[in-house]
Amino acid sequence: MATKRLDRDGAHRKQFERNKKRIYATQTVCGICGKPVDFSYKYPHPLSPCIDHIVPVAKGGHPSDLDNLQLAHWTCNRSKSDKLFAEKGQKKAKIVSNRVLPLTIDWKSYRSTQK
Repeated sequence: MATKRLDRDGAHRKQFERNKKRIYATQTVCGICGKPVDFSYKYPHPLSPCIDHIVPVAKGGHPSDLDNLQLAHWTCNRSKSDKLFAEKGQKKAKIVSNRVLPLTIDWKSYRSTQK
């Protein structure tokens, strides 16, 4: 019997899907290889976008926490599997922080950059 994935079948599914949309809207670079991700590719294309758990759920990572999720190519995520970078023996690529999303916006001081 296969075990349930908390990010897909459990209580964290809704939050995972919300965070997945946020990451797709704000990130453009694979967090594993550091190359751009083309959103026109769809699964099962090897370069299609997917969400990677930085610390795998199997190793104790949170299944839906925004700080534990990053954009990745499907093939990069597949080769990483449930390993950490130190285990894989690779030089760690520059990870784009998920903190580009503001927690709050002060609309009183907001100024458009477009003219």
